Amino acid sequence: MTQRGYFITFEGVEGCGKTTQIHLLEKFLLQQKYEVVCTREPGGTPVADQIRHILLDPHNQIDPTTELLLYEACRSEHVVKVIDPTLQAGKIVLCDRFSDSTIAYQGYARGHAFDKLEQLAHLSHRELKPDLTLLLDCPVGQGLSRAQKRNVNQDSREDRFEKETLGFHEKVRQGFLKLAALEPKRFAVFDALQPQAELAKKIQEIVTLKLKQLSS
Repeated sequence: MTQRGYFITFEGVEGCGKTTQIHLLEKFLLQQKYEVVCTREPGGTPVADQIRHILLDPHNQIDPTTELLLYEACRSEHVVKVIDPTLQAGKIVLCDRFSDSTIAYQGYARGHAFDKLEQLAHLSHRELKPDLTLLLDCPVGQGLSRAQKRNVNQDSREDRFEKETLGFHEKVRQGFLKLAALEPKRFAVFDALQPQAELAKKIQEIVTLKLKQLSS
């Protein structure tokens, strides 16, 4: 019987550098001969990517409850079609955002009741939780500035969340930090403003340690 894989998620405020660090970790793990699948939320499947477009389009004015339900529908599709089958095949999943983002954005920042979020989470992804969550923490102003520079370099526009107020993003950041404090065994928190190579090395070190513990 194939051993279950390992589920690693990356979380953080806008512009914290998650995407870059995910690809660096993927490259490192592939060099170590691990089987790795990279994915993201919202998205990860053709249907979920269509929902992603709706959620992030800055022209859309979406009711907060509709937003929450769209995220959970997207996650259900993603878990069933990508994440769970990949873990069952014994591979490592690297995911750019997962359920902690919903708690931080729709819970702490939007104000949805946490018991409602828990009920919807059970419906959308059952008992599935990340084995390890890497939280890249940085001040929201600097993160948004990074995101804006990235958009200019890639000739892309701000998404719907990047246009939110600094106060909104500060609630998101504090929400992530509270979640990390509640589950210190699952979360590893990093200063996202440190040099990219140094951050990548620290992430590689903790992931290597966790994977060794898993196989011992």
